[in-house]
Amino acid sequence: MTFLNTIIANKKKELSVLKKCIPVGKLEKMEAFSRNTFSLRQYLKNPSKTGIIAEFKRKSPSRGWINENADPEVVTKGYANHGASGLSVLTDTDFFGGTNDDLMLVRSINDIPVLRKDFILEEYQVVESKAIGADVVLILAAAMEKSQSQKLAALAHSLGLETILEIHSQEEFNHISKDIDIIGINNRDLKTFNVDTIVSLNLVPLIPEGFLKISESGIHSTDTIKLLRKSGFDGFLMGEVFMKDKNPVASFSDFVNKLNT
Repeated sequence: MTFLNTIIANKKKELSVLKKCIPVGKLEKMEAFSRNTFSLRQYLKNPSKTGIIAEFKRKSPSRGWINENADPEVVTKGYANHGASGLSVLTDTDFFGGTNDDLMLVRSINDIPVLRKDFILEEYQVVESKAIGADVVLILAAAMEKSQSQKLAALAHSLGLETILEIHSQEEFNHISKDIDIIGINNRDLKTFNVDTIVSLNLVPLIPEGFLKISESGIHSTDTIKLLRKSGFDGFLMGEVFMKDKNPVASFSDFVNKLNT
């Protein structure tokens, strides 16, 4: 069984319990469900921002704990103050050490788009994402059939959420639909967890016109960002390179300063 299969099986067990405890009707009554969302597309296009979607991540399946005691309020506020175009918050607990409470806190103190990073498999999770304050959801092509990914994207749009379709291979391009806003190329193979930014460079010419493009995972240097920008990328999802530092905000600030020189 691959890493991805293990995570998906665990997530389905979680959902079977969660849907009984917090039904959709209760989610729809939460305060954030009716809020107007921020557009990640617009923020990625804003030349005064960095193009970086800065991720708050305490843990990963491949590395274990990265920064167990990191404070989401301090870290994400610092990211936003130093030019992040968006924030990504992991809400999976077992494999990433995150919670929905993390995202709700981040949403309450920041005025830039927030991506809910999780393994979204069912419509329930899309509704839940809106209810906890997300502006964007990530749809993982490798985790489902094309019909399901397109159904999730359509529901997200109907709720005012933007969508990122994450792909890792040319075969997954068939998941693209009119309800996708951004194509994210994951440089990490979720079956083996191997990472190589050449994946982004190889796949970006195949992305249809009209979609914003972001590169995800394995980005550690400003030179890599400059190369990816020249290749057509609009944004960069980065987390571990900052979170592994004792002071993620200082690490992010230093990176941005280097990027701007």
